[in-house]
Amino acid sequence: MAKLKITQVKSRIGSTKRQRDTLDHLGLRKMHQTVEFETTPTILGMVEKVRHLVKIEQQ
Repeated sequence: MAKLKITQVKSRIGSTKRQRDTLDHLGLRKMHQTVEFETTPTILGMVEKVRHLVKIEQQ
């Protein structure tokens, strides 16, 4: 299965509580922090909700 490398590139300041919670569940708590996940429908849905705050790379 493919992996996604997700990096937070914009601040969570000014975002909605739902978007902040999504970033927390992805494990992104600081700017320029990177996490890796297996590509699953759940993770893809979470990334879609905060795509304007993160950079996604497929590996």
